[in-house]
Amino acid sequence: MTKVKICGLTRYQDIKYVNELKPEYIGFVFAKSKRQVTLVQALELRKNLNKETKTVGVFVNESIKTVKEIAFAVKLDVLQFHGNEDREYINNFNDFEVWKALPVKNKNDLAQLDKFQNIRLLIDSKVEGAQGGSGKTFDWNILKDSNLKHKIILAGGLNCENIAKAIGIIQPYAVDVSSGVEINGIKDYQKMKEFIEKAREA
Repeated sequence: MTKVKICGLTRYQDIKYVNELKPEYIGFVFAKSKRQVTLVQALELRKNLNKETKTVGVFVNESIKTVKEIAFAVKLDVLQFHGNEDREYINNFNDFEVWKALPVKNKNDLAQLDKFQNIRLLIDSKVEGAQGGSGKTFDWNILKDSNLKHKIILAGGLNCENIAKAIGIIQPYAVDVSSGVEINGIKDYQKMKEFIEKAREA
């Protein structure tokens, strides 16, 4: 069954929603973003999260020292890197599961996937000037015949209307949603519920 990650939680209300709906993963964004949280905010939110849900910290070109400080303090389960982090950088985090975000637009972009063996890859839409979180989809069919399908976390423009189709084509390890379950930039309970239900049915 494809797992679900709800990313960009910022409010206690968001935690209440996920405690009830039980996605497998939630994401705290520590990079510059409208959904960015501080270490103090993340600690407070983490304290109220049910223990079954795994936490993912999202970073972009952050120093190794800062990532480690946050990861150990918040007790993150997964580190998700959205910048120019290479394999050498990632090798500093053997205490954690790592997801490397890679933007794709067409089949030519798939060549970069080979650089990151043995870690899960978060495949997102390539949008100029954006490091993820664009809310745009890409052509999922370019991944259809990939032997990486079951290690992929699919992101980029997913919502209640297209999630079943996306899972049907790619059969990813997990799907990652943020703006697709929001109304006016705020997480919406009904959208989250519908998204998780449709992902699990698919």
